[in-house]
Amino acid sequence: MALRAYVKTAAMSAADVGENPLFLMDFALRLLRVLVLLALWRTLFAGREAPGVMPLATVLTYTVVAEVFSQQLAVSTTLSVAFWEGTLVLRFLRPMGLVRQFAAEMSGRWALHFALFSVPLVVAAPLLGVDPRPASPAAGALFVISLCLAVLVGLAIEVLFGAITVALEQPVWLVERARVAIATLLSGSLLPLALYPWGIGDVFSWLPFAAMAWAPLAIYTGTGQPLPRLGSQVLWAVVLWPLADWLWRANREKLVGYGG
Repeated sequence: MALRAYVKTAAMSAADVGENPLFLMDFALRLLRVLVLLALWRTLFAGREAPGVMPLATVLTYTVVAEVFSQQLAVSTTLSVAFWEGTLVLRFLRPMGLVRQFAAEMSGRWALHFALFSVPLVVAAPLLGVDPRPASPAAGALFVISLCLAVLVGLAIEVLFGAITVALEQPVWLVERARVAIATLLSGSLLPLALYPWGIGDVFSWLPFAAMAWAPLAIYTGTGQPLPRLGSQVLWAVVLWPLADWLWRANREKLVGYGG
């Protein structure tokens, strides 16, 4: 019965997204981003030896796969919206776990975007001169495990930053934009960390944000050893979830400041 409630929540979330005529604009912008990045990489690599450990073909695959799974690699729920609208208290009244409610809504949006954008992008990838296949069957299998861990870490970071917003009593969108900016820089969701200069990508690869995107994408493209990356993801999931839970519980009474 509980599972049915979460499935229904996911379906309602997907329907809400589908009713918004602007969601097609999001698809167009995402496709444009892929085309620009592919053209940029081809220009940068033209007539040069492949820098670092990633040749051009690998970088192109990385770029396409990063967009295919962009929502899973950059977890974002409607927690900030609930803060802004002051509706969080209503979620506490539902017979469903709070985090699981947000996760169910998020998965509903994912399903719609994956079916209408991600799958067609994979099919069209060869037309763009990109091989979307994983580096090996083993890399593909480990990628699935890594992607699940990435979502787990990303959701923990989402809850943690939500708790920080409450604890510091800061504007919701200020913290949200700061988190997105930091994640874009440090996670490898936009630029492969292996291409960062001066070896700083190696440093970033051990941070929690890299567990969200760089780890699964590096595994998929066969960049580096997969087991250390999986181990890092497990470590951050084990560390971040108890921390997020503790900080959230310690500041629940401050939710009234956000209308919750």
